[in-house]
Amino acid sequence: MTAARRERADPVPGAGDTRARYRRILRFAAWNLAVTWWFELLLPRVGLGRIAERTRARRMRSFAQRFHVLAVELGGLMIKVGQFLSSRLDVLPPEITKELEGLQDEVPPVPFPAIRALAEAELGAPLDLVFASVEETPIAAASLGQAHRAQLLPANAADAGLHGVVVKVQRPGIEAIVDVDLAALRKVGGWLSHVRLVSDRADVPALVEEFAQTSLEEIDYLHEAANAERFAADFAEDERVEAPGVAWEWSTRRVLVLEDVTAIKITDAVALREAGIDPAKVAPVFASVMFDQLFTNGFFHADPHPGNIFVTPVTDASEGRPWKLTFIDFGMMGEVPPGTRRGLRKLLIAAASRDGKGLVSAISDVGVLVPSADRAELERAMTHLFARFGGMGFAQLREVNQREFLEFAVEFGDLVRSLPFQLPENFLLIIRAMSLTSGVCSSLDDRFNLWDSVEPYAAQLLRDERGNVVQDVAQQAFDAAGIALRLPKRLDGLVTRIEDGSLSVANPRLERQLARLDRTVRRAASALIFGALLIAGSIVRADDAVLGGVLMIVSVVPLLHGAWVGRRGL
Repeated sequence: MTAARRERADPVPGAGDTRARYRRILRFAAWNLAVTWWFELLLPRVGLGRIAERTRARRMRSFAQRFHVLAVELGGLMIKVGQFLSSRLDVLPPEITKELEGLQDEVPPVPFPAIRALAEAELGAPLDLVFASVEETPIAAASLGQAHRAQLLPANAADAGLHGVVVKVQRPGIEAIVDVDLAALRKVGGWLSHVRLVSDRADVPALVEEFAQTSLEEIDYLHEAANAERFAADFAEDERVEAPGVAWEWSTRRVLVLEDVTAIKITDAVALREAGIDPAKVAPVFASVMFDQLFTNGFFHADPHPGNIFVTPVTDASEGRPWKLTFIDFGMMGEVPPGTRRGLRKLLIAAASRDGKGLVSAISDVGVLVPSADRAELERAMTHLFARFGGMGFAQLREVNQREFLEFAVEFGDLVRSLPFQLPENFLLIIRAMSLTSGVCSSLDDRFNLWDSVEPYAAQLLRDERGNVVQDVAQQAFDAAGIALRLPKRLDGLVTRIEDGSLSVANPRLERQLARLDRTVRRAASALIFGALLIAGSIVRADDAVLGGVLMIVSVVPLLHGAWVGRRGL
């Protein structure tokens, strides 16, 4: 039997027929989008928002549980989507993130005979001719592949300079599954692109394509091997970090042989303490290393979950740190373009210095702020937020009275509800990396204060960028000169408009508030009529089924009217 026929014969757990898989993903997405539209968009527009609020937590939990089941049964990229959702602690409710966080470790392994068949077909030789031993029980099973510990034959070990290795093998048939999943995700992205509430804040099809590119690169193990070497080169002179070596002689697009660098899992506090390592001291070092990747190197590990980072004790620590951070799994890596990196550095400095105006300017520079956002109001909100909550760690924030958060939300209610942020195309992996970094640091030390790591790092960035001060001052002088040259002409035009009476003054915020008030009144009237007809119909129906049914059907008219009024206001 040929390798191709063997691969087709091997069952892929949860894969099923590709067309059935595609339809199942779309059905799941369509139903949950419809439910979300009904509760979060339609009901609030007709004055029934309290119904959505009362049921929101239960609906979110139910959605997460159903998606969890779907992801485990289908595997493939559905696991990756779930892992991404579980890391979005910044925007998703805990009902979702808590339910999905277990997807990191819940992928069922592929039976070893199927793994052996694929590996031997890729290497062009029986495993016994390459390895002295291969453990059949995997040390890790992921959605796209799994890893087995092995020992190279002595001659091969001498050639590679490695002895203990980890053999990473693709799941059989995963390429077909990835193609189907990406097709389904592209379809869902197309649906979301027609929802204004979503499309105003993110180019969903572009985000799906970014996710697709990352996923296709992740199943190309030669690409991962190159990433591992590039990462190692970036930190070659840094005693805090190490990465595994690559055995290129026995690595292919679907099989990867790496140095075995397994050590203490970064979040295993008990094992760390037994090794004499204080978990609270690991957190700031890990944060600083991730900052270096994002803000200095521009090449970063986009999947730094606890299973991909070890703390490795150093045997001879007389001249340096007694442990290192060891990164593995370089399939999902991201790059930060120089322009975006400059904007992120500016953002970090503004956040560290509690500069609300500078922070708004920075997020605008990196493309996170929508053009229509009220910058003055947002600056005031950020300044207020820094003044009250700036510098607090996660444990401190948890202790803050919820009334204070509520008062902030009330004060800046319109701003919070308008969400003047968008997700730029190249931010998907950046957000994932920072979300996971924050989660790991908090699990190492629940008193960990991100500001304690941000401030010294931002101070160093500020010192590094002082060399550009002369250039910045020259640019500012040039801009000021240009404004001065244009000022007389602009003043002359202003005087002319005042004289001929064509000068008009607009207050967009007041106009928006009046329009919102008008829509609210009309929605309230529609909701009142809808409720009256619905209740009347349900009462009358007990004695006159026909009349009661007619009243209940007619109640749909004011319901749709209220929905239309709300839609026109978007």
